[in-house]
Amino acid sequence: MKIKKIEPFLVDRWLLVRVYTDEDIIGNGEAGLWAHHKIVYEAIRELSRYYVGKDPTLIEHHWQVVSRDTHFMGSVLSAAISAIDIALWDIVAKSVNLPIYRLLGGKCREKVRVFKDVTGATLEQLAEDAANSVKQGFTALRVIPFSRNTTTQTPTKVIKTAVEIVKSIRESIGDEVDLGVEVHRNLSIGEAIILARELEPYRLIFYEDPIGSESVDALAYVARHVNIPIATGERFYNIWQFKELIDKKTVSLIRPDVSLAGGVTHCKKIAALAEASFVGIFPHLMGSPINTAAQVQLDAAIPNYVLQESNTIEYPLSEIVDEPLKLERGYMIVPNRPGIGVEINEDALAKYPYRSRKITGVFYEDGSIAH
Repeated sequence: MKIKKIEPFLVDRWLLVRVYTDEDIIGNGEAGLWAHHKIVYEAIRELSRYYVGKDPTLIEHHWQVVSRDTHFMGSVLSAAISAIDIALWDIVAKSVNLPIYRLLGGKCREKVRVFKDVTGATLEQLAEDAANSVKQGFTALRVIPFSRNTTTQTPTKVIKTAVEIVKSIRESIGDEVDLGVEVHRNLSIGEAIILARELEPYRLIFYEDPIGSESVDALAYVARHVNIPIATGERFYNIWQFKELIDKKTVSLIRPDVSLAGGVTHCKKIAALAEASFVGIFPHLMGSPINTAAQVQLDAAIPNYVLQESNTIEYPLSEIVDEPLKLERGYMIVPNRPGIGVEINEDALAKYPYRSRKITGVFYEDGSIAH
């Protein structure tokens, strides 16, 4: 079997890829550098010149060749490699009529626990949405406890509001449902520490991205001063970045994204590194149903999986695949179909033209850049 063609597709806000073979087995993948899809699109086209004509089953070998060719790495190249890597795993699994998780050692779980994001404009709305999510069967929730006008408020006000939001949700859902906070890199080191200490009474299971992830040392400083498990890593794009994060004992949970951090090939290795240090896998998932399907295959096969998003299951873009994954009472059901478990419906892609992203920036009251 040989690779015949690689075709990237810009769809809505996502970048999909299909790898075609001379045996008519087609692999599906997705690239996860959502802010720069057009650049990654061109990278996929450039990389395809290497892959075409090659044996798609030599996945690890191809990963090493394209990543070491010039020793230039970065998020763009990693996202492109990740998309193709997922598609190659899809091809190999289909060629033996098995789901990917069977090739990774088999299932560690029958279904994948996910969390629901809590939304609302007021404390009452947030509390109601949280309570409704619990009624739907979710046992884990996440909230971004900041208002839209955070950048015009003092840190004192921002922290006060965040605590009020978390308190309201916890009181609404009780103590038998897990709750986590997404800070989204919106705070300084000092603010992140103060907020975490204020939130300790509300029994959070994770404190996500309290500060920018560029400095592991800065994040480690925050970790030493708070008593809530820290999660980060959604913008990391290779195994060595995650190794540093784990080695410095900075986090309890890491957030690799299979469409950015090296595909199935490297995310399986990242999970193994984390397992050896008793660090949980809390995958990032911002993509189409293709990314979701690929991630669920990996989730099923790793022992230290913890939790991930559920927001890409029930939305209009689901029609770009032939059979979207099923969400049942807070769990994604692991499909038993070959490959990643879904197939791209190319006829539906034209209904979702690509929406390019404009650089706008977020600014403080004084005009300086916020984040």
